[in-house]
Amino acid sequence: MNFGDTWYDEHGAGDPLVLLHPGGADSRTWEANLPPLAERFRVLTPDRRGHGRTPDAGELTFDAMARDTIAFIEAVAGGPVELAGCSDGATVGLLVAHLRPDLVKRLAFVCGVFHHTGWLPGSIELDEEADAFLGNWYAEVSPDGGDHWPVVKAKLYTEHLTEPSLTPADLAAIEVQTLVMIGDQDEVEIEHAVALYRGLPDAQLAIVPGTSHGLLVEKPELCNAMLVDFFG
Repeated sequence: MNFGDTWYDEHGAGDPLVLLHPGGADSRTWEANLPPLAERFRVLTPDRRGHGRTPDAGELTFDAMARDTIAFIEAVAGGPVELAGCSDGATVGLLVAHLRPDLVKRLAFVCGVFHHTGWLPGSIELDEEADAFLGNWYAEVSPDGGDHWPVVKAKLYTEHLTEPSLTPADLAAIEVQTLVMIGDQDEVEIEHAVALYRGLPDAQLAIVPGTSHGLLVEKPELCNAMLVDFFG
């Protein structure tokens, strides 16, 4: 299915839940989490610009992706949604909650940052193995073709050097109830996640033991149970 240039899929029925994938990946990353969520919700899984089956639109910034997501929610969901994002998707979700809190009932913020300094040193660098994996993943479905991966990779790297840059005052203004989830061996500083938890007016914190930045696929049953409990 498509909304404009944005490709998305839909699963289940009920109140809408939008899932926002990590950067450099696409909505296929939610496969381990879809079954229990689709039992309760109408789950919408868009591929953001330059990711998955959605073409590169030129500008690749968190602000642009947040505004794309706002337009998607308004047009496809038709009103406020439950929202969950992982890694870059979490950041996009937080920006949506900041810009348009009327469109977000609750937010699950998984393994993301509210400020670019929250990444541990080296986390935004792709080693050869990760680059090959993501490049092959991209080439499988991208309408721009596998040869375009280095262009998208460079844009993502540039974006991560300076974005996001939310301030404590910005966080204090986000009244959407938020679940902050992070792995205890994540690429995000635990102190950064705690600062987000303390900076938001209505937040919960979950540090998932024995997991890394891929906690949703490393311990899906535990993470799914927490998401279902949070979204009710």
